[in-house]
Amino acid sequence: MGYTFAIMYFDALTTAAVADELQSALHSGRVQKALLLDELSVGLEVYAQTQRHYLLASAHPQHARVHLTSQKLRRGPDAAPALLSLLRKYVQGGRVLRVWQPPFERILRLEVGHPAGNTTLVVEVMGRHANVILVDEAGQVMDAVKRVGSRVSRRVVLPGQPYTPPPPRTGLAPTDLTELRLRRLLDEAAATDTKVTAWRALVRGVKGVSPLLAREIVFRATGDAQTLAAQASRISPVLDAFDDVLIHLWERRWEPCLAYEGGEIVAFAPYPLGQYADCRPATGTSAAVAAYFDSLLGADAYAVARRRAAEAIEEARRRIERKRSALERSMATAERADELRLKGEMTLAYAHTVEPGQGELLAPIDPEGPPLHIALDPKLTAVENAQRYFQAYDKAKGAAHQVPARLAQADVELGYLDQLATDLSLAAGRPEIAEVEEALAQAGHLRSARRTPGRMPRGEPLTVNSPDGFRILVGRNSRQNEQVTFKRAAPDDLWLHARGIPGGHVVIKSGGREVPERTLRQAAALAAYYSRDRHENLVTVDVVTRRRVRRAQGKHPGLVTYRGERTVRVKPEEE
Repeated sequence: MGYTFAIMYFDALTTAAVADELQSALHSGRVQKALLLDELSVGLEVYAQTQRHYLLASAHPQHARVHLTSQKLRRGPDAAPALLSLLRKYVQGGRVLRVWQPPFERILRLEVGHPAGNTTLVVEVMGRHANVILVDEAGQVMDAVKRVGSRVSRRVVLPGQPYTPPPPRTGLAPTDLTELRLRRLLDEAAATDTKVTAWRALVRGVKGVSPLLAREIVFRATGDAQTLAAQASRISPVLDAFDDVLIHLWERRWEPCLAYEGGEIVAFAPYPLGQYADCRPATGTSAAVAAYFDSLLGADAYAVARRRAAEAIEEARRRIERKRSALERSMATAERADELRLKGEMTLAYAHTVEPGQGELLAPIDPEGPPLHIALDPKLTAVENAQRYFQAYDKAKGAAHQVPARLAQADVELGYLDQLATDLSLAAGRPEIAEVEEALAQAGHLRSARRTPGRMPRGEPLTVNSPDGFRILVGRNSRQNEQVTFKRAAPDDLWLHARGIPGGHVVIKSGGREVPERTLRQAAALAAYYSRDRHENLVTVDVVTRRRVRRAQGKHPGLVTYRGERTVRVKPEEE
């Protein structure tokens, strides 16, 4: 039961604990990066107190949350929608002034001082109503991950409109609780429904109380989290339990923990969860939240989408490898074409010596050498056996002309699948995964791609500026590779690619200038990072002028051949 409610509720106490943690860790820190991790999540990289911190804020309807994470954040959609542009202009490069929470609300406000104008990132961690909203100094909404119009809600969240907080929850504030008020709350709930649990009554009647927190209070008061409201005869233990839990909030003294059942994480809280037999302390509230959602969602939030494409790639590879094995067998037969023709001729020449039902013919060819052994089908006549050898000869002769080209094409297909597998492993979000699915469908390896690409922005090649003033373009999948190499690169630009393995095409826009070694190695490190061997210590990278790069034969984008290259050995690095 803890599992269900922990998914749905990132409660007010957790929000308060995270706010304290962020204020301590990020205060006065510089926002080095602002990212859209996916359609509903914002990420910030903040350098504070001599270290980098990564902040994740998600408005996912089932998995809304805000916390620090140890995982380096990866960009999602590459096209810059309005919110991303605004984050880069008004948040990236700014300083974190303050992080705070309105009392008993699941809302976190991160205030940023910026030369272009101070802003506030408002994270509303409220289940299906969750949102991440950028607000200017005047209190106007700049943009949000979820735009909400008047047709959807009376509370409008649209650019240019005043920001209005969500309406406060009805009910008692925890600070207003007394034995009399708690007694009345539980009695009214029991009068309406004799089977209602006490924790449900607390959720309905007290602000900021989630099901997890309410069940913890009832458990501490009665020893059973499922005690009915009608059975809660003594109120003072309930009030004492409230005080025991809320003391963490009043004194800002958090004790984050993770609850386990059957070895799996099922809940988190910034206070001990006595309702679970296996409750273990966590190093911080953010660490507890991150561990829970990593366990719930997996390290890769796009695992399901990625798995579908990976399975299609593997199935296509098995199919082509079977076809290639058949072609190799045909090639072996083709190499025996002359022998087949000779056996047909010898069978016809010695037909008069063949007896009915004979299974082998020994035909002398060289008076000084051994005879030629010719296998015969006993059911056929000598002439019919000769015709069978001539037919096999014609087929082998045809294969000798066709099979090499078909083998080469199979190798091209396998190479393209290797490239798509690398594209998939490098995909940072759903749009890039969708592009792999689309490429598989266009190549005939997937019956139909999901209909997401038309609704999602297509990724653009990465652009990096070198310290020497050169622009570096990086293709991160087959389509982007085609674009970088054959649409954006000039003939004299330098082109780089990890040697002999699938990976991204990298171009240094030289503009006719000589490229310094520092820029060359930076581009080579990017080519190594966006390759299949990104996790190796050193990767060999080919460097050649773009004019020496040609499209490989075939219909697939991004496959090339080149000559006249030199190589460098570099450590893969993203930046």
